[in-house]
Amino acid sequence: MIQFKSVIKTYGVLRALDDVTFTVNKGEFFALLGPNGAGKTTVIRLILNFTRPASGQILIKGVPVSQPSVRSSIGYLPENIRIPVYLSGKEFLNRHAQLCNMSGRSADIAIDRVVELVGMKGREKNRTGTYSKGMMQRIGLAASLIHSPEILILDEPVNGLDPIGIREFRLILEDLKNRGVTVLLNSHILSEVERLCSTAAIMDKGKILVKDTVSSLIKDGETLEDVFVRIIKKN
Repeated sequence: MIQFKSVIKTYGVLRALDDVTFTVNKGEFFALLGPNGAGKTTVIRLILNFTRPASGQILIKGVPVSQPSVRSSIGYLPENIRIPVYLSGKEFLNRHAQLCNMSGRSADIAIDRVVELVGMKGREKNRTGTYSKGMMQRIGLAASLIHSPEILILDEPVNGLDPIGIREFRLILEDLKNRGVTVLLNSHILSEVERLCSTAAIMDKGKILVKDTVSSLIKDGETLEDVFVRIIKKN
């Protein structure tokens, strides 16, 4: 579903990505891990075609990300979702539906579907200015899912949520996993990654240091956090 082939990205003299190669398969929950400045955000920006590589290839379902047709396959939830406080959740979702060429009855059906999926039924007509952080993330996730994407990009989706909010968000993602959605997750909360993701890549200084199944990375008695610290300290 997602392929990086020897991707190099530079910003002036800074090499943000250095010969990065990896694949995310259909239906896989893939975690992109690394300390701040490792290159994770650059990977996401490249997938979304917000920026372009100096060299190498990035493909979505075998098609270069520079092709507009691939956008319909991708949903994206940024770390800090910003919604005008005067809009209701439903009004915000309706704007996203319009961007996806949906209107009228088709938009209403899509909005009802995603509101139910993220557990916001009955609260979608409230102004977003009254929402908690967790509710904002849920509406943001609903917006990213409104066009039924095959691939979902999540950038620190539970950042700032309390333990109850994190658990509720995890349950939504587990439901998406059961529906066969492919997810690329960037998160610093490694305990959640360990619960959710089947595969992980650990990055540092623009390079992929290791990529494997989560079960293979974790040794006897270790946690994913232990593995992460060990690999980063060795680099």
